[in-house]
Amino acid sequence: MKYVEVVADAGSAATLAALAQKVKAVDFRLGIVGDDGMQVTRLVVDEDYLQSTLDTLQNVLGAQPTARILVLDVEASLPKTEEEKHDEESATTVREMLYEDVERNARLDNNYVVLVILSTVVAAIGLIEDNVAVVIGAMVIAPLLGPNLALSLGTALGEFVLIRKAVKTLAAGVLLAVFLSVVIGLLYPAKLVSDELLARTFAEVDSIALALASGAAAALSLTMGLSSVLVGVMVAVALLPPAATLGLMLGQGNYGLAAGASLLLAANVASVNLASILVFFIKGIRPRTFTDKERASRGTLVFIIGWLVLLAILVFVILVYKPLQP
Repeated sequence: MKYVEVVADAGSAATLAALAQKVKAVDFRLGIVGDDGMQVTRLVVDEDYLQSTLDTLQNVLGAQPTARILVLDVEASLPKTEEEKHDEESATTVREMLYEDVERNARLDNNYVVLVILSTVVAAIGLIEDNVAVVIGAMVIAPLLGPNLALSLGTALGEFVLIRKAVKTLAAGVLLAVFLSVVIGLLYPAKLVSDELLARTFAEVDSIALALASGAAAALSLTMGLSSVLVGVMVAVALLPPAATLGLMLGQGNYGLAAGASLLLAANVASVNLASILVFFIKGIRPRTFTDKERASRGTLVFIIGWLVLLAILVFVILVYKPLQP
């Protein structure tokens, strides 16, 4: 359940009461009218009705610039009714909460840059030393999940500001990882021949399947309100090692293996974003108004087709490139 507190003009009381009945609110209370004519209204609603409740409230209170809607988690409600005893894991996080979480994790700030630098250095060391544990450690601190989910959610909602922010953050992270890896490759005195490194210099169908599963799991965990820590590691596995490998091979002047790593990186980026967009689409993540829904649907379709075409081209190139690998 969610606790929804509405601060609105007292004249909206009847409308809010009708809304509470429509969404089958578990509890509905009207507070005292303040000296400014504003009244606090409390609703306790089931999570299944939260999105429709927020959409209706925004439509009704849109003309009130001083109105405010607050949503809080309900830690406990006693005694429980039969209707309240539902499976909480089936609840879906509402659009506004998704947007807030994703937008915060897609910011290009100092923390993001530092985490990319640290994770890239650790990943490069793990790849060079053929140490799987160190590579996994790098994935834990890599912050690449945020911008990928932001790109997909922005596409689903038609939020082009979020899309631009996500593309900027993702591109900055990948380019920074490649650049640092190039420097490490230039400075490393010996030839790089570790199995962990060479494994990221070519792409297979199972690599693409892993990236698709990672993107789908990331989006699903976000919509279900579940922890995305482990899923973030999966996404980082699909993106950071190929980026580090690309830079290391460029630094050593091995352009053939660098090309293979770049194909793997591009295919994984396309796969992660395609899968997450599809999950958001299937889960019904849409804008609130009809006009925005139409615009977002067209944008989502264009992005899905674009990622599909790009992935198909990359798969074809991978199949052609594979016989040329050593």
